Amino acid sequence: MNSRLEKQLALVIELDQLKSVLRRNHVKSAGGRLENSAEHSWHVALMAILMEEYTNEPVDITRVVKMLLLHDVVEVDAGDTFVYDAAASAKQGEKELAAVARLFGMLPEDQGEKLKAVWLEFEAGQSADAKFAKALDRIIAMLLNYHTHGQCWQEHGVRKEQALTINRCIEDGSQVLWEKAKQIVEEAVIKGWLKE
Repeated sequence: MNSRLEKQLALVIELDQLKSVLRRNHVKSAGGRLENSAEHSWHVALMAILMEEYTNEPVDITRVVKMLLLHDVVEVDAGDTFVYDAAASAKQGEKELAAVARLFGMLPEDQGEKLKAVWLEFEAGQSADAKFAKALDRIIAMLLNYHTHGQCWQEHGVRKEQALTINRCIEDGSQVLWEKAKQIVEEAVIKGWLKE
């Protein structure tokens, strides 16, 4: 047997667990059930292809898609952290780094190191590709919240200022999407879905 292939296939099967990692956002089209991390990764990667024209700087859309497909694989081990939970978010980094080492360590070393570098670049959020990927990752959650009548925001008592502060990184990747995000927040406040 090809040991390289066996290692790659082992990770493919391990990542099947993302389908059972639940996020806090509700799925608009599925009666309000919670979204899982695999669905989120697919949805936001597709969004990158559709929204490429709205980047602040030129990006390599293939790299952006790769980042978005990889960014939450760590949730297999670390779980999902609610973006508005500051205490949990502070502890998440260490768990995610351990997950990166384990999961990408399952691969042949050359491939594992390349994918780990892409994941780390996304987390750092400094390159044009990472800034755009992070912007998409944040606005898609806002869109789902808005289109489920603020269900997640209301369940967790999220306030307008929190939504704007936590999602401000959208502006770094796309001014156009940041303007849309601010519009979403204002409309959600008017409709009573976000607290003032």
